[in-house]
Amino acid sequence: MASTNPPSQEIPDNIVVSSRVRLARNLLGHPFPGWAKKADRLRVVEVIRPVVQSIEEMEGGFSETMDSLSAIEKQVLVERHLISREHAAKNVGSAIVINRAGTLAVMINEEDHMRMQAITTGFKLKDVYQMIDRIDSKLAVKLPFAFHPRLGFLTACPTNVGTGMRASAMLHLPALVLLDHINKIVQAVNKLGLAVRGLYGEGTEALGNLFQISNQTTLGEKEAAILDRIEKVIAEIVKHEQNARLTLLEKNPRMVYDHIGRAYGVLANAQTITSKETMNLLSMLSLGIDLKLFDDMTHGIVDRLFMDTQPAHLQRNHNNQKLAPEDRDGFRADYIRARLAEIRRPKFALPPKSDGG
Repeated sequence: MASTNPPSQEIPDNIVVSSRVRLARNLLGHPFPGWAKKADRLRVVEVIRPVVQSIEEMEGGFSETMDSLSAIEKQVLVERHLISREHAAKNVGSAIVINRAGTLAVMINEEDHMRMQAITTGFKLKDVYQMIDRIDSKLAVKLPFAFHPRLGFLTACPTNVGTGMRASAMLHLPALVLLDHINKIVQAVNKLGLAVRGLYGEGTEALGNLFQISNQTTLGEKEAAILDRIEKVIAEIVKHEQNARLTLLEKNPRMVYDHIGRAYGVLANAQTITSKETMNLLSMLSLGIDLKLFDDMTHGIVDRLFMDTQPAHLQRNHNNQKLAPEDRDGFRADYIRARLAEIRRPKFALPPKSDGG
């Protein structure tokens, strides 16, 4: 794919949903979490957690050991992209520290001693890198990081050795999916040394037509070069998505409108609906908003529905009860119908039919 590198602010937030930069760091002289005994992991938490909490940016935030969180509380953090699915499976000897805004999070004893991330909405990769770089610099003064002068930061996974950085952006690409062009895009991105993953990272589906683009390796490349490369590729993907939307509207508007109309109809009337179906239908509503088909539907409404209908969020809002899947599906449908009750149906403007003459 040819590449251009426009300023980040030129990339629309309705396509690039969020930006995240994660750094992997380990303490010198301590075994990696995967090889550490329980006493070793507890010691690492005792060393790292108070230091992270003491940083100005983390003051007044959320800090807990993983064994003190319920399964629902852990899953809520996963659904908010504040911890990984792997970290949610941890118990004694692991912890999490999150700032008040939810833009900075430090997982302690996930795959590495620390997985710290900065995340925000829109296309702001360099902004979030600066956020996490400041945290990294402050921690480096107080904690002895495992670092090799030739290899860089030492990590549990060889692909993270070097900068220890994973930079990623979440993209909403419904038109490329509808045109069946997404596989070509994925293949092209992979050839450029980047990875394409689903909503919750490696091994997960691209639910809601959301795709995560990130670097695959960090060794031998500086942070600025990685960020520049990802930004160029994302700018190109955004251009393809914008062109795909124009193509759909020019060549097959009825098909696009049908997807959006059916999504609205099902969500506004369903009595039971799964999380997967909800996310995919909300993707179509979001596309409808971008195409200006709704008078009173906003991205804020869709974003809230997307989050509040996730399994753990639903259960948390029902007094942290563990609900059977069929009960969740019913409560989810009730919640969506109530939120869409005052939202008017989409307005479609199909081109006039040819008289065949």
